[in-house]
Amino acid sequence: MGIFPSLRHAWVHCARVCAGRLVVLLVLSCCMGVISARSQDTGGESADANPESSLTPTRDYAIPGLPPWLAEKAQISSHNYSINFGAVMLVDYTAFSQDAISLGQVGRQQNQWDGRSLRPWMSGTLGEERQVRYLVAAEYGGFAGATGPSWALTDLELSFPIGSESTRLSLGKLKETFAYEMVGDAANLPQQERVLNPFFVGRNVGIRLRHVIGVEQKATVSMGVFDNWLSADQSLPNIGTDITGRLTRLVWAPAGGTRYLHLGVSGRYINADKESLRYRGRPESNVADYYVDTGEVAADHALHLGLESLWVSGGFSVLAEYSRALVDAPAAGNPTFSGYYVTGSWVLTGESRPYDRTVGYSRRVTPTGYWGAPELVLRFSHVDLSDEAVQGGSYDKTYLGINLWASREWKLGLGWGRTLLTRSGQTGRTDSLLMRVQWIF
Repeated sequence: MGIFPSLRHAWVHCARVCAGRLVVLLVLSCCMGVISARSQDTGGESADANPESSLTPTRDYAIPGLPPWLAEKAQISSHNYSINFGAVMLVDYTAFSQDAISLGQVGRQQNQWDGRSLRPWMSGTLGEERQVRYLVAAEYGGFAGATGPSWALTDLELSFPIGSESTRLSLGKLKETFAYEMVGDAANLPQQERVLNPFFVGRNVGIRLRHVIGVEQKATVSMGVFDNWLSADQSLPNIGTDITGRLTRLVWAPAGGTRYLHLGVSGRYINADKESLRYRGRPESNVADYYVDTGEVAADHALHLGLESLWVSGGFSVLAEYSRALVDAPAAGNPTFSGYYVTGSWVLTGESRPYDRTVGYSRRVTPTGYWGAPELVLRFSHVDLSDEAVQGGSYDKTYLGINLWASREWKLGLGWGRTLLTRSGQTGRTDSLLMRVQWIF
């Protein structure tokens, strides 16, 4: 008799069943995440609440996960709906050391704790055939020093199949289809923080279409139209009407799934609703000031281009990405901005990042041993926001780090980075040490 009566019945019934279980997980998350900290960047850099991280096979680790009785309460299933509860918690401590030039460029960067992310979420399916998928996630921003609301909605997505499961249409507040760093799950990446933030937004309101190509699912194509007119936060830069697209391909993937080569290309068109655009970025840090910033540039629109690649062979991987922004700003000389990074990773115990062919990116490392899976990370990145009449600065950053994927849920990270900022004809140095505790259920 159609899917909509089933949806109404499912919502009424699940509202009665899930309230208590959601409270349990919220209390658990808050207990783990209460710490005096600065709120996260409103640009959406926090770790992604992602449905694939819900409930995993039981395995013994030195750092244990949730007890089985609580894990069971995180899933509800009926004949016409399912619910998976989850949470994301990231806590950081960052220490800085600067030379005199850096102090003059950006001021003193404060050593501090950071409640990087505290995000409960739920996902699942609806309808008699469970074809409709949904994702709802909220972010807690009430840590010490925060100025925004205590809670904010980060994801609100409904996804429908179009003809078959290989093609899905999504509506709501969701990710745009541009840049591997943003499309993929941040908590799955070898590096702790994204670097290409000047060229994308975290979430946007709109419609997205994704299609998985072929029986072997070696390619994906996705596109979307977005406009953040529903958002109460008008402080985000570049939130005009966006049109985005992304094409990925597994060009090499022998049997076994532990070796592959992924390539991708993406594009993003931004309409400057307020007749100006602004690009700015932090040096792979959530608590640092903006090191590069163009300020408001009078512009009509901009076109962003992106290239991405991921090579994995067992425990070794190389992830690289390049973004370029062509800004239609005649008064400023039509400047071009760019950024790129190359990340090398070695999981010493040999575990490989599993590739998800339905979305075109890899998931996180799942350790096979009791003591977890240690990972060495080397990364170089570059962001340049200076061109023509716009002098927003540029920086190079080198990062050395180690991650311990202690279990499916826990990751511990420690990394040192050196940022060389060039602005106003001078180059300043900032060294940083980042410690992270990450928990995802």
